[in-house]
Amino acid sequence: MPSTIEPPVPEASAPADRVITLTYAVSVPAISGGELELFVPLPRNSAAQDVTAVSVEAPLAGVTSEDAWGNRFWHASHEGAHDPFTVVITSTVRRSTDVATAGAAEARDLTADEREAQAAWLASTARVPVGAEVDILAPILAELGEAAGAPARARAIYDWVVDHVEYKKTGTGWGNGDIYWACRERYGNCTDFHTLFLALARTQGIPGRFEMGLPVPLDRDEGRIGGYHCWLQLWLPGVGWFPIDASEAAKHPEQRESLFGSHPADRVLYSVGRGLRLGPSHQGPELNYFIDPYAELDGVPLEGLSREVSFQVTGGSSE
Repeated sequence: MPSTIEPPVPEASAPADRVITLTYAVSVPAISGGELELFVPLPRNSAAQDVTAVSVEAPLAGVTSEDAWGNRFWHASHEGAHDPFTVVITSTVRRSTDVATAGAAEARDLTADEREAQAAWLASTARVPVGAEVDILAPILAELGEAAGAPARARAIYDWVVDHVEYKKTGTGWGNGDIYWACRERYGNCTDFHTLFLALARTQGIPGRFEMGLPVPLDRDEGRIGGYHCWLQLWLPGVGWFPIDASEAAKHPEQRESLFGSHPADRVLYSVGRGLRLGPSHQGPELNYFIDPYAELDGVPLEGLSREVSFQVTGGSSE
């Protein structure tokens, strides 16, 4: 197995970039009183994404804030009773194909901030435990063997996950990104795939970050978005951040090679990380991930929120 990375060739039919307008509408139920804190995720900038405009229509005054990882959200507070209401956030994003470039990180040393961030992207979390001492990971680590170099280890993990985990959403338990579920059941959605991948990568010394967003299909220019999608970035020496999408590779075997090292412009990034807290006004439990609106009433998570998202592609190129 090679110890260096060859940049992938993205799908020829996929557009190189797209200008996408997203309309994210949140319905909040009536409250009879108490202190309401409402948090709605916003798209964030990245190497492959530029957020050019955001507008908010809401009956409450709110502010745009960031959490400790740079995830952006609109936050509003209200005290007392309130009728049901809707918040509509319209965002315009230029999303490009994200392709790893061999040699991009060779010319300089990591900054202190980058080293600190890498330590965080190697750490254990509640749902992504790290280390050979995690018994449930041990048999998989034994199957992976000891490939030389981070690129070869990353490829070995990718191939193992794509070959041994099935993409399906049946029964209960899938979708929480729980390592024990993923190892035991060997099926689930993108969250389950990438939780397992991330635990294996970090255990083998490869920093990785979990990215969450919305899928924007390539086969149409407008429509509804019903769910979410997540993917990974791994830090590889001599390459930098390296995009991975194991769940889409499992669903679409013909894209297996291109999805090891590139993400097409069929997604919009909203948040990075797991186990998130949204600043001092967030009093309840940490969020497993952040793509849906979140609210608390007197510090307790509020039930009954819903979201509807639509998109329209208004520009871009296929070059």
